[in-house]
Amino acid sequence: MGNGNVWIKNIKTIYTGFEKIENAGIFVSEGKIERIISEKEQFEPSEGFEVIDANHEWNAMPGFIDGHIHGGYGVDVMDADVHSLQMLAEKLPSEGTTSYLATTITQSPEEIEKALSNVYSFENQAGTAEMMGVHLEGPFVEVSKAGAQPKEYIVQPDLDQFRHWQQISGNNIRTITMAPEHDANGEFIKYLHESGVNVSAGHTDASFSQMKTAVSQGVRQLTHLCNAMNGIHHRDIGAVGAAFQLEDLLAELITDGIHVVPEMMQLIYDSMGSERIIIITDAMRAKGLEDGDYELGGQPVTVKEGRATLANGSLAGSVLRMIDGVKNMLGLEGVSIEDVIQMASVNPAKQVGIFDQKGSIEVGKHADILLVNNELDIQYTICRGKTAYRK
Repeated sequence: MGNGNVWIKNIKTIYTGFEKIENAGIFVSEGKIERIISEKEQFEPSEGFEVIDANHEWNAMPGFIDGHIHGGYGVDVMDADVHSLQMLAEKLPSEGTTSYLATTITQSPEEIEKALSNVYSFENQAGTAEMMGVHLEGPFVEVSKAGAQPKEYIVQPDLDQFRHWQQISGNNIRTITMAPEHDANGEFIKYLHESGVNVSAGHTDASFSQMKTAVSQGVRQLTHLCNAMNGIHHRDIGAVGAAFQLEDLLAELITDGIHVVPEMMQLIYDSMGSERIIIITDAMRAKGLEDGDYELGGQPVTVKEGRATLANGSLAGSVLRMIDGVKNMLGLEGVSIEDVIQMASVNPAKQVGIFDQKGSIEVGKHADILLVNNELDIQYTICRGKTAYRK
């Protein structure tokens, strides 16, 4: 509802992403944050503004940005139709997600091109989660670490192919997951990095020394840390060890407690801190639906008790809701609300170059705001000043 004009008053605490502001209000005009107003100031908006009263009970925090999501609620990015992207955009605010990257999977070039073309033609609707571009996951990955990526379509890094796909997407590919060990001279990585693409090492068997080289060439992220990559060995700490040791790397983390057990999540947090972790869902079609049989990238997937698996037992994405992933992270020792905002809002915005618009509650930025109670239960999700979800 509304026209992007809203006055949110009597907020208990505003967590901006940088600081806490007690007992204040947020004035939003035409979808952007115009003022943060202390309780001492006498303020009443003119007519035409939706008024939301937080009653000194609710807190405000920036909306979440899911940089790795294949689908949910019965749809998948690879469906390559407008309805699927629209359905995602409408449903994601219920879990606190106000922006996302539509994530593809390793498939035939024709299927990838259909999905990219669909993204290019998609128009974001007011009052829904905003699709900010594409996360191209595969097909330039390592076969032995395919996970749920269909092996028959995995290929070597191909710069001409990437340029073609970037053109088809309307220059919307913001993140790419690839195996850096297959880019022998680093030309692929260097080109992507220099053109502003967030290069993420994933579905990889790279050694620590290969990861160091890849970082020097422009790799700045690891895709779903610990999953579909080599683990830490005492003679080669590999890709996971690289996340701990190389300060230039941020790491996605699926925080469902299934892909990475809570003890490992704690170890990762203790080693990396909130500045270098990005909470993601890696969710697939079955998110928000009942247990049963589904598909991912043309492969049959069974979902049972929160686990999505292929026939061979490999995990096939998640059915995680962003707010649940955030709460799981908040349950770890030493993690504060400010830390989860850093990991779910600030870091993903910075990583894909949209922090000038999103990721924090600041004057001039898009009004992507969550109103939550002290237990972090979402009461309102506001996307660019419009109510997108209300409990």
